[in-house]
Amino acid sequence: MKPSLKITLVTAGAVLFNIIFWHEKLALNSLFFDVFILWSVFNLYPSAFRLPVMKWLLAAHLITLAAVLFHNTVLSKIAFCSTLLLVVVFTQYIHRSVWYAAGSALMNYVLAPGSIFANLKLLRHNKLNFSGVRRSIRFLIIPILLLCAFFFIYSLANSVFKEMVNDTSLAIEKYFSRFFDWFSWQRFGFLMLGLFITGGLLLKSSINWFSDAEAKKSDWLTRKKNDLLAWRKTGWFDMLTLLMGKVAGGIMALRNENRTGTISLVLLNVLLLGINIIDIVYVWFGSKYNNDINFSEYVHEGTGLLIFSILLAMMLLLFFFRGNLNFYKRNKWLRYGAYAWLLQNSLLVISVLLRDYYYIAHDGLAYKRIGVLIFLTLVLAGLITVFIKIYQRKTAYYLLRVNAWIAIIMLVFCSCIHWDETIARYNLAKKETIALDVKFLLTLSDKTLPLLQQNIQVLQHPIAIPGGEGESLYRSSYTPLEFFEKRKKEFLEQQEEYSWLSWNAADEFVSKQLKQPVVTSSASK
Repeated sequence: MKPSLKITLVTAGAVLFNIIFWHEKLALNSLFFDVFILWSVFNLYPSAFRLPVMKWLLAAHLITLAAVLFHNTVLSKIAFCSTLLLVVVFTQYIHRSVWYAAGSALMNYVLAPGSIFANLKLLRHNKLNFSGVRRSIRFLIIPILLLCAFFFIYSLANSVFKEMVNDTSLAIEKYFSRFFDWFSWQRFGFLMLGLFITGGLLLKSSINWFSDAEAKKSDWLTRKKNDLLAWRKTGWFDMLTLLMGKVAGGIMALRNENRTGTISLVLLNVLLLGINIIDIVYVWFGSKYNNDINFSEYVHEGTGLLIFSILLAMMLLLFFFRGNLNFYKRNKWLRYGAYAWLLQNSLLVISVLLRDYYYIAHDGLAYKRIGVLIFLTLVLAGLITVFIKIYQRKTAYYLLRVNAWIAIIMLVFCSCIHWDETIARYNLAKKETIALDVKFLLTLSDKTLPLLQQNIQVLQHPIAIPGGEGESLYRSSYTPLEFFEKRKKEFLEQQEEYSWLSWNAADEFVSKQLKQPVVTSSASK
């Protein structure tokens, strides 16, 4: 493409960014910037939009854009920016994996200043013809001089015209004074930020390292003839030799590794079977639970280690099935051990999910408890893809590629839910059966303020939760009711400072609800 078009689009994008995002929140303005970026990318790389993956990426991106306009949460904004970046990078490069696409995006931004200067340098080599401009100026000199002369005469002869001229000059003077007030070094820095962001999105780097590297990757494993001399120089060989001695090398190394892996998985399966039996008896059916149990300690005590053990189990299987052992004819029992290991780790995931469920049922929703649910869902998907990798002899690249796309899908899905509102609504609905952490509720986003206003009685008589989420998040000397009124006042004042560019459905709803009179129930009087 012509460098003039690229520089024009980048400059226009920087100016648009400066106008619509200065002292505004990411909301309705994101729609205008998004339309400009997608239109620019389409004009620069029109053929890329015919790829099937682009239809799914654009659909996911539009979902996150709707989430920004409707929910306006931090998560929805992260998802919006991430999917926009993926749409742009997948139009500029040939990619299949999110990881390699992220590398290309990073390369674009690292080299963005150089790309801008390179296109400016190309513009300087293009010779422009100014002969027509000079000829037009010569024809305009005499008419402009005559216009100025008669303009001066008419302003002296006609008082009404003179007054109109004075009003016009004052308006122009006021405009330029506002312009210079508008200009500041902070605004200039924000303009440079917009130039950097737009340049990183629209200017493709001249280095295709990540795209070329991914082109060499395959989802399918192929059997390779091992170079024993090269193998003995690797760190893996040194580690195996330290643990296994001479059996780690030689022509029988593959058979020995298969035997070692089989024995290892048998022992680990027996050990994990005991853990799962304990969890099924004490967690799944809860025969040992009582009301005095500390659910926070119960969940956090083992959840982290159990999740770590599951990830370690996945890494162990990737080690055993990393190469030619996948094609070894006598690896049947190794595969059976791996399948049993994956199944038992899936049961372990269910046990951790149940722990988290009991915690939520006892103490309500919170960020970490929701995070555990989401993370365990990703772990379960990872276990399934590891099974597919072993069963169909896939590569580690396949695992990274598929699980990254699963994570993107999960990010888009989670951006469609206002988690703060969900937490507040659930906990307030269960306030009669759970220990309500009022301080934690007061640290949630502004969307929860109407819910707190409807349940104002819980702020008048807060329940102390020692060691709860609110103890670490609530940083205020105000009482809960005073802190709520402070947040309510600050929110309404902030909305007055924003223009229509910061409009979103969540803030509009909160503003209307908070301006309504508070109706207290009989229980709170």
